[in-house]
Amino acid sequence: MVYLTKELWFPDLGEATDEGVLAIGGDLSIDRLLLAYKKGIFPWYETGFPVLWWSPDPRFVLFPEKLKITKSMHQILRNKNYSVTFNKAFEDVITECAVAKRRGQRGTWITDDMINAYIELHHQGYAKSVEVWQQDKLIAGLYGVDLNNGVFCGESMFTKESNASKVGFISFVQNSNYKLIDCQVYTSHLESLGAEEISRQDFLKYLY
Repeated sequence: MVYLTKELWFPDLGEATDEGVLAIGGDLSIDRLLLAYKKGIFPWYETGFPVLWWSPDPRFVLFPEKLKITKSMHQILRNKNYSVTFNKAFEDVITECAVAKRRGQRGTWITDDMINAYIELHHQGYAKSVEVWQQDKLIAGLYGVDLNNGVFCGESMFTKESNASKVGFISFVQNSNYKLIDCQVYTSHLESLGAEEISRQDFLKYLY
């Protein structure tokens, strides 16, 4: 395992473990985060532990043209019971993602340090959010990092109402021009929307 210091670098991705862990330590500075994402690396760790840097192989991604929308979701979207906005409440979205209860998870990997770092990324124009509202109540949302190269790196989403997060995700995909949306690791929720696994090598081609 490679331990990072204050020096701004990452090891070769081929040094990642079978699970995808590449390095440990370092910090969540804006420069390091941007370098990480541009190399296909992201932070994922729990409160009280050092930062873990990941680059899994295979990578779970969505090609926007392969987005799947079921008949029931088409009906929900047509009913327009929700309104969707972009970058209107980033801090609220990331905070809700941090406190959302998830099956099989004891705590949250979105630490206070992570929240502060991504809020700063948002202020600098890199981190973006999607909000789903029911009247004036925020009921779902997602956030991630826009690399300005046609790739959006999704980080987390939350929902308080059934299907509301799907409304936000579908609206986001349909109203953006990304060539690839990085979903990082497999989830059945995103697979149902069309996400699939590709090799790390193929994923990297979209970053450069």
